Amino acid sequence: MSPTIWRAGGDYFEFEGHQIFFRTEGSGSPLLLIHGFPTSSWDWHKIIEKLTAQFEVISFDMIGYGFSDKPIDNTYKISQQADIAEALLKKLDLRSCHLLAHDKGDTVANELLARQLDGALSFQIQSCCLLNGGLFPGIHKPRPVQRALMTPLGKYIARLYNFSMFKRTFQKIFGPHTQANKNELKQLWDLMNLKDGLKIFHLLIHYMQDRIDNENRWLIALQKTTVPLRLINGVMDPISGIHMAEHYKMVIPNPDVVLIENIGHYPQLEAPELVLKYFFEFHKHAT
Repeated sequence: MSPTIWRAGGDYFEFEGHQIFFRTEGSGSPLLLIHGFPTSSWDWHKIIEKLTAQFEVISFDMIGYGFSDKPIDNTYKISQQADIAEALLKKLDLRSCHLLAHDKGDTVANELLARQLDGALSFQIQSCCLLNGGLFPGIHKPRPVQRALMTPLGKYIARLYNFSMFKRTFQKIFGPHTQANKNELKQLWDLMNLKDGLKIFHLLIHYMQDRIDNENRWLIALQKTTVPLRLINGVMDPISGIHMAEHYKMVIPNPDVVLIENIGHYPQLEAPELVLKYFFEFHKHAT
């Protein structure tokens, strides 16, 4: 499914004066998909059809990503992205849902789990499945461009960032035998660039500071939640691969971890059938 078709199947709702893109499709228990940095909800296009056979699937582009607005005067905090998720479920009149998240989306899901633990969430999380993501800031290994964007020179680096640099970065985070082709990379790049997206590229990266600031709160949420959890991890990911999975096993009680060999940072794009297999297996036992 191309990004154009993906967009045509969606809609927008307003959040704090900004237009947020979302899609709803399928029938069954609600399932909220939360994408990562620096891409968009289109990341789920290879698994969406089979998910909608069993779930009412809700996906959205976080503010600053994909087809959603990308305002320059915005903080892009994880708390705001979680607020958007809550607002979307409220708009759809949904009082409970399952979560499937990736990368930065894992951190948004983590914030939602923390709110539920605090009794402050407007809906009930029924289960949470996480793909590769930087759950623990001390274990997370950001790429050089991510570290550079965090510096005072970040806004200048963002202006110089180009497709060639993007391509090199993504080639290094995908598995050796599951590389995205040039057309796929160009589609991901174009979605980043919509609405002059590079002008805020350096602002989006500040979720990494959010992880540091909220490290204890979010760890406690993962440790104390009663929500069924599973981590599906592409072990070849240099950012949050096997090292993240091993740490997860050490600090999370009764960890449910599935390792996918030879797969990198984007399991849903690199090994969609395996992600579906392990997700459906998890959901069968979680409900």
